[in-house]
Amino acid sequence: MERTFVLLKPDCVERRLMGRVIARFEDKGLNIIAVKMLHVSADLAKQHYAEHVSKPFYPGLEDFITGGATKVPVLAMVLEGLNAIEVVRAMLGATNGLKAAPGTIRGDYSSSRQMNLVHASDGPESAQREISLYFNESESCGYEPILTKWFRAADET
Repeated sequence: MERTFVLLKPDCVERRLMGRVIARFEDKGLNIIAVKMLHVSADLAKQHYAEHVSKPFYPGLEDFITGGATKVPVLAMVLEGLNAIEVVRAMLGATNGLKAAPGTIRGDYSSSRQMNLVHASDGPESAQREISLYFNESESCGYEPILTKWFRAADET
């Protein structure tokens, strides 16, 4: 089982798309093992987007992810499943919603590069780093649903 970090951004929260997005992950057979709603602080934004802090677009990104003047929160999650990182990223589609394929989350609901509803880790190292920014180990509730046998064959572990 692989774990990945997913962040439903302020535009997803504000547009009331959280349930639809979460349902897609659950329908795919991914387990939600940690979840919390929070306001991203400027400090947390700088840690999360460390590679972008010195770039000219960063101030706008920070304002967006921290919820701006209206302080819209985000929903942070840890998902677990087979090839979870690759599966979630494929489900999201291209970063720019205008270029994302229909049937993907961004292809169906986004028309922006920045306001693209969902962030997901791009690899095992970033998943581990991002999970640790938002959750401590005691906040994870791993489990094996009894429906697992209906999502994949017994030899797919």
